[in-house]
Amino acid sequence: MIHAGLRLSLATLGIISLGRLVSAAVAETAAPIIPPLTDVQNSSGSKTEKAVFAGGCFWGVQAVFQHTKGVTSAVSGYTGGTPAAPSYEQVSSGATGHAESVEITFDPKQISYGRLLQIYFSVAHDPTQLNRQDPDEGTQYRSEIFATSDAQQRAADAYIAELDKARAFPHPIVTKVEPLKAFYPAELYHQDYATLHPDSLYIAAYDLPKIANLKKLYPEFYREQAVLVGGDQQ
Repeated sequence: MIHAGLRLSLATLGIISLGRLVSAAVAETAAPIIPPLTDVQNSSGSKTEKAVFAGGCFWGVQAVFQHTKGVTSAVSGYTGGTPAAPSYEQVSSGATGHAESVEITFDPKQISYGRLLQIYFSVAHDPTQLNRQDPDEGTQYRSEIFATSDAQQRAADAYIAELDKARAFPHPIVTKVEPLKAFYPAELYHQDYATLHPDSLYIAAYDLPKIANLKKLYPEFYREQAVLVGGDQQ
């Protein structure tokens, strides 16, 4: 796993200013994309629904949705492979078929599945990179949506087609869409990582810009306090 070696404190390295410059440069490249024409209606009347997205290292994806209004929980984990309940070391080998992913619980009255998709494609990751994100390479870092219902599957497939037709990105989208079979929460030390380690070089360079982009592009859905797996808001 490439980013394991980058978990170094900017303070220890004495290059906090470099991390801020990298974050600022990445944040400036953010651009809005069209919202989906097709969304998922909450016909069941349930108070919460779930979405599962994979898009590179789960630290940054989790952080984005922890700062998204209407999201009540965002848990890092593993999806799409065997065996059941894999360890981080197993998934990092690239041999299990799992993807680092995030299970999002949200209130459909506050934010729709379609809006979550819009944030996922424009802020949380680059959907045009095949089996990699930033410095991380391997199928465990693939771009994939794990649909929890037929309605989610149809909405995700339709949105990808709309984005490609609109040429929202300079390259074709490679994101896969498959039904969710099982989600396995990651180890506790991976949860809330971006919030708990803001001085990490990796977090400063690749994940803090995502949060800044969320605030910049979707201020109406941004919240300053992250909803943490640990229970407290920061």
